[in-house]
Amino acid sequence: MKGLVGARWKRILFLAAVLSLEDANGFTVATYNVENYTLADRVVEGTYRRSYPKSEDAKSALRRVLRAIDADVVVLQEMGSRPFLEELRDDLASEGLKYSFAHVVSAADNDRHLAVLARIAPDTLSDHTDLALKYFDRREPVKRGLLQLDFRSGLRRLTLYGVHLKSRLTEVPEDPESERRRVGEATAIRNRILEIETDPQRDLFLIVGDFNDHKASRAVRAFLQRGKTVISEIVPAADRNGDRWTYHFEKQDTYDRVDLVLASPALKARILPGAARVWDGPDVAAASDHRPVVISIDWPSAGK
Repeated sequence: MKGLVGARWKRILFLAAVLSLEDANGFTVATYNVENYTLADRVVEGTYRRSYPKSEDAKSALRRVLRAIDADVVVLQEMGSRPFLEELRDDLASEGLKYSFAHVVSAADNDRHLAVLARIAPDTLSDHTDLALKYFDRREPVKRGLLQLDFRSGLRRLTLYGVHLKSRLTEVPEDPESERRRVGEATAIRNRILEIETDPQRDLFLIVGDFNDHKASRAVRAFLQRGKTVISEIVPAADRNGDRWTYHFEKQDTYDRVDLVLASPALKARILPGAARVWDGPDVAAASDHRPVVISIDWPSAGK
């Protein structure tokens, strides 16, 4: 009986946290892998199609998810080139959700890009597409680069970093599941962030995106600490049932948590009650194989 009561109270406290997040008037950020919003090889009604667009049903479901989230800033992964992002922005605007700022990072991956939609333009924007890693006996670029958005309020700066590390798919047998490559990408990105954020105990920043790895992995841990320097920590996020997974691999019917929000130590105090949420609305399964993660922080909103 005591266990049942404890579980009930946990459920009540979780729902209260979700309501606090949804009602918050702070600055809302979402990270969302939109599953090949571009031309890609895919199975359509049982038939394999090459360079085929995302279905209209999936696009419509995706827009319903984004309208329900209603974030000030959405960092996107697996977005196509600029015309695909403009299509999404125009369709959202026609349905009542307007983003005045849109940007695509043009890095080494010509097909799947980091991108952003925002209600207001950042004060500064930087695409770090020069990042590279040593991969066996050669230098390789960080495939999707690093997105940096700076927003200012008075003398304070809030920075959002968007990342999308290499997937686990690989054609390199010496690097099973691309772990070595992912660690190299994470290290290169982490080092660049620390060149900018020289004092994580004071600097306000979030690192968001698809890390394609679990929280105890070497790739994710690279963003948490370097030597004695604490860089960030994972912000806890769960759905309404308390589940934390963000990615469903249909082929194996497995569920994993690879989409994360990391906050600098200085930013922790600005995270609003409810911290973060894995979005689990009715359209999320039809929109993408990932679920978005949403966080609201104490920062001037973008004029909702």
